[in-house]
Amino acid sequence: MIHLEYVNRSESVQTVPVVCMHCEQPTCAEVCPADAIKRTADGVVQSARKPRCIACGNCVVACPFGVPELYEDRKIMMKCDMCYDRTSVGKKPMCATVCPSQALFFGTREQIEQLRPLSTPVNTFQFGHQTITTQVYVMVPRKLATAAPHVDVAAAMEERPKSRAVSLKMVNTSTALVESDPFAEVEV
Repeated sequence: MIHLEYVNRSESVQTVPVVCMHCEQPTCAEVCPADAIKRTADGVVQSARKPRCIACGNCVVACPFGVPELYEDRKIMMKCDMCYDRTSVGKKPMCATVCPSQALFFGTREQIEQLRPLSTPVNTFQFGHQTITTQVYVMVPRKLATAAPHVDVAAAMEERPKSRAVSLKMVNTSTALVESDPFAEVEV
């Protein structure tokens, strides 16, 4: 399960996907008093198991990425589990399969480095004095990644957004070739 957050709903319809980062030491699982959240052998942190979850909300408060959502009507916490029903049989998660811009990508580190040569995948995040390592990487400009090996999440809390203009390149659809479609081979 993936959910979308609005960047600034009063001014824009722009959204950002919130996916589980699948932490190597998942705080959500560590604080669960019912031991309802499990991490699989291949590193996927799963949604709470229904028979065990007591809907206390500890996981929601503890997750530094704000991923788990508590559904009080169903008395369960749910979150992205990397479409485990798909990925465990060799398919891509649905979010990465249908993402039109490939902002969400599922593959190896080598594949993403090849696709985005100006960026570096980073999977360590600094929250104050705590460093969290995840199974999910975010792409950071190569110059920034060499200066700092992790993303300092707390440092951005005081930053004011910069005003910026966006210029979109127009594509002549009558001359666009089907062969240039990067999603032509996508299987859903």
